[in-house]
Amino acid sequence: MKAREVRAILEAHGVRPRKGLGQNFLLDETVLDRIVEAAQLEPQDIVVEIGPGLGALTARLLEHAGHVVAVELDDKLVEILRRRFASEDRLLLVHDDILRVNVPQVIREWLSPPEPLRYKVVANLPYSITSPAINHLLESRPPPERIVLLVQREVAERIAARPGDMNLLAVRVQLYGQPRIVARVPASAFYPRPKVESAVLEIVPHVIPPVRVEDVRGFMRLVEAGFRQRRKQLRNALAAGLSLPKQEVERLLEAANIDSRRRAETLSLQEWEQLYRAFASTTWASTSAKGAPG
Repeated sequence: MKAREVRAILEAHGVRPRKGLGQNFLLDETVLDRIVEAAQLEPQDIVVEIGPGLGALTARLLEHAGHVVAVELDDKLVEILRRRFASEDRLLLVHDDILRVNVPQVIREWLSPPEPLRYKVVANLPYSITSPAINHLLESRPPPERIVLLVQREVAERIAARPGDMNLLAVRVQLYGQPRIVARVPASAFYPRPKVESAVLEIVPHVIPPVRVEDVRGFMRLVEAGFRQRRKQLRNALAAGLSLPKQEVERLLEAANIDSRRRAETLSLQEWEQLYRAFASTTWASTSAKGAPG
């Protein structure tokens, strides 16, 4: 579909792309194919699509998967999708905000599939909800078996970072799944054109977690403290972030076999686990559970 065709459809329905919802419609047929290919769809698969827009990707998903749940927030786009796919009984259109949708529950109520529930997620995500949407999906029970997202390239690179260039988002995502950048996508692939490049990002949730922590909120509170002042050495960042004496932090870092002069971006997930276990034996652990964000 070309930009003029998308414009014509939108104008015919009195729709203008809403910047606040991050509405950039994907035009590039090759990118659509790469997304479907990355999803590794089978005829029996259940796929959840976030932000179907005008249904270009939705149509492709229906060609390759058994059932599609499409979650769209925009009222006018929902009406366009209802008309376009009126005769398609393998599509469930959910008019809601993905951050409020219990994805496994919606699937179970619609299809009553066999357990354990298996499904995949494909999305052209608005940049503004990338992080909360990924967290929401990975924390679902059960999580998707595969997630393929079209996101801002810079965000994709942050999520797929490795020790030496780690960040809070990378740790949070990699705690639950393995990310991989599948393809870069130029701004010219969209209408209207965004000001930045995008990327197709694949996340495969772990079957066996790379680290085991009993209190994920407490673990993330420790990580957040380390990254809050990421330019500082760990002994200073953690002392400030956790309101602990520097000498105590240095002792705990030594117990975890981590050089106190290192910075948070250099730590691997396994090193964060070592550090968490050292801190879990202190009074900080009991207070972290009470003060951790939900």
